[in-house]
Amino acid sequence: MDTDLNYGEDYKFIPATSVGSGVGIEVLPDLYQYTIQIVNIVLYGDPGSKEFVLIDAGMPKSAEEIISVAEDRFGPNSQPKAIILTHGHFDHVGGIIELIKHWDVPVYAHALEMPYLTGQQSYPEPDPTVSAGMVAKMSPMFPNEAIHLGAYIKEIPSDGCIPYMPGFRWLHTPGHSPGHISLFREQDGALIVGDAFVTVKQESLYKVFTQTKEISGPPQYLTTNWQAAQESIEKLAALKPSVAITGHGLPVKGEELTRDLKKLVDHFEQIALPKQGKYLN
Repeated sequence: MDTDLNYGEDYKFIPATSVGSGVGIEVLPDLYQYTIQIVNIVLYGDPGSKEFVLIDAGMPKSAEEIISVAEDRFGPNSQPKAIILTHGHFDHVGGIIELIKHWDVPVYAHALEMPYLTGQQSYPEPDPTVSAGMVAKMSPMFPNEAIHLGAYIKEIPSDGCIPYMPGFRWLHTPGHSPGHISLFREQDGALIVGDAFVTVKQESLYKVFTQTKEISGPPQYLTTNWQAAQESIEKLAALKPSVAITGHGLPVKGEELTRDLKKLVDHFEQIALPKQGKYLN
């Protein structure tokens, strides 16, 4: 089955990092955020149980680091019950094939992400014109070709349940990608956002490197449907989450989260929307 797995031909290490790289944060007792270069992965599970789920799979060439982080938290030779993908962009699936081969576990994603994860269709090319920021200008070098996860990739259940994550449900939050999902637990208001919104201005190399905390919309250079992106942020704000872990940037909680999400909803055009770009219409 391993022979079915492959990255696109443009798969490569991306030389971008931040002061947060290698830093882990226990956001809640069962939710652990870890930063790989410029993107976050999330480990769900009680460290005492040795049973966990990995949400997203980091930057290219990051599998060994992810395995090490998981074993540090859950014990030697521990492995997840599943990997959940918020979406399939290169910085969220960068270690996925090596992780699948090492752990032999299923991967779940939304049905609308399947073409990009089964070798059928590449993502639209990144748009460097959205911002003068250096990360935006670098974006044409980012991988966008479809990857193929063979029989390991499965559609996440359509009823909103998330395998091996009781109490959580997924919400379709498109815009940044067609099948983007976010994960929410109503009991305590915990929200795993993916890239539906982020807490660092992802287009700016300086702000990414310093991890300057700032509510922002989805990374502009890879977002192709801005109306859907706005509706997704409004949907997440209506949940009134108590804590949010985003795909990029530091976690945010409490009054700060409430205030910043309201600000993002009320001023979406000024905060999130690029002033120009080929995907604006």
